[in-house]
Amino acid sequence: MAQCPDMVTTRRLQDPERHPRLHREYRTMRAMTGIYCHDIHGEDQGPCEECRELLEYATRRLDRCVFGDDKPTCANCKVHCYNTAMREKVREVMRYAGPRMLWRHPVLAIRHLLDGRRPAPDLPARDTAPAGD
Repeated sequence: MAQCPDMVTTRRLQDPERHPRLHREYRTMRAMTGIYCHDIHGEDQGPCEECRELLEYATRRLDRCVFGDDKPTCANCKVHCYNTAMREKVREVMRYAGPRMLWRHPVLAIRHLLDGRRPAPDLPARDTAPAGD
């Protein structure tokens, strides 16, 4: 699977073979943002600045997700890592683009729906060993 040409480079997302779930989540977010920006903001040449910032923020959150490839969909997640303003913006984008994904990106849409049925994993245990041991 080729890397997306305008993808924000992150340590996990740059390797779709090692982190397929995170890469698919990124592709889904990118597709939803593209639909939203094209239809609402009228952008034909890629996302506008506001939508690009949202996608970059979402990419950083995905890259730092404590669950890694076991990541649940955000709606099912026990850790809400988005700040309030960005969470509301993502909800707005998903509310608009979600139903349209079935027509424009049916495989990503169905995979996202299936991912949403997976139970959220327990939080990974923190390493509590003192430094230097």
